[in-house]
Amino acid sequence: MGVPEPSPSRPLRRRRLLRYGAALTVSCALAGYLVVRFGPDAQHARPGCEVVSADGGRTTYSFGADQAVNAATIAAVGTSRGMPERAVTIALATALQESGLRNLDHGDRDSVGLFQQRPSQGWGTVAQIMDPVYSAGKFYQRLDKVDGYASLPLTVAAQKVQRSAFPDAYAKHEPDAALLAAALTGRAAASLTCESTVPDGTGDPSAVRAALIRDFGAGVLPGAPEARQKATAAATTASPSPVEGTLSRGGAPARTRTVVVPVAGAGTAKGAKAAKDGRRGWALAQWAVAHASVLHISEVAYAGREWRASGTGHTWREVAAGKDDGGAGGAKGAGGPADVRIVTAP
Repeated sequence: MGVPEPSPSRPLRRRRLLRYGAALTVSCALAGYLVVRFGPDAQHARPGCEVVSADGGRTTYSFGADQAVNAATIAAVGTSRGMPERAVTIALATALQESGLRNLDHGDRDSVGLFQQRPSQGWGTVAQIMDPVYSAGKFYQRLDKVDGYASLPLTVAAQKVQRSAFPDAYAKHEPDAALLAAALTGRAAASLTCESTVPDGTGDPSAVRAALIRDFGAGVLPGAPEARQKATAAATTASPSPVEGTLSRGGAPARTRTVVVPVAGAGTAKGAKAAKDGRRGWALAQWAVAHASVLHISEVAYAGREWRASGTGHTWREVAAGKDDGGAGGAKGAGGPADVRIVTAP
């Protein structure tokens, strides 16, 4: 009969347990960090923007300021083409899946951009695809050729355009895309807000005008043909993320920092209806809020409501009719055509 080996001493076992416990603690801490930093709820932990449902805000979606800019551009390109809200939802869900609403300069094989379109597959040059307005336009162009796309399941409609290796992946983004589309097409009034302090940098009204024309087309702003031509030329050379403006920091009056965008007179029957029921105005107003970070916008007002980069809790609040400091100057409430007023930071 063999003699059993002596068991490890109690101090040795205690040291081993302490080492295992420390390793487990470090592993748990690292796992927690990765979930917070990169997990599905990571975007909720970072400052940015939020969109709420039209039924009283029971459903929300939070996302980054850079994502808001791209989402607003995708929606603007769609509405300027007369595409229905369903088309905008499909486009946004596709971009959420393909790039996370970020304008990526890399991807699978030669895929780039918001929709991960491939130059080798006839989507355009890399430079063209990296322009969000161009890439969104190409997506809508192909979507419009899909028979009955509006009545198809979102995954089917998106797949007929994208030809993805993972067609079912689009479905999980449909709820968030629908919230974004409702806000950015103007159906859900005052439903998109962005958390930010007063923008860091002087705003430039000409940059706002150029970005409006770039996303919505030359008809978005009134004025003499010469003025429109000049703004259109600026829009064609403006980068997707406009650079800081050139106004002085001397505190220019609000009037000189304000861009007034008319809502009425859209030019088509659909546009006139959208203006009448307030959708056109809210599409423009919430586009401006989404672009506040890159265009240094401090205030947006429409139809008796006002958003400010600071001082209002990052929400839309009602303002008195006829207010003369950037207010909408219209009746209280969400409906009714009125000018959209966009005030840049001093």
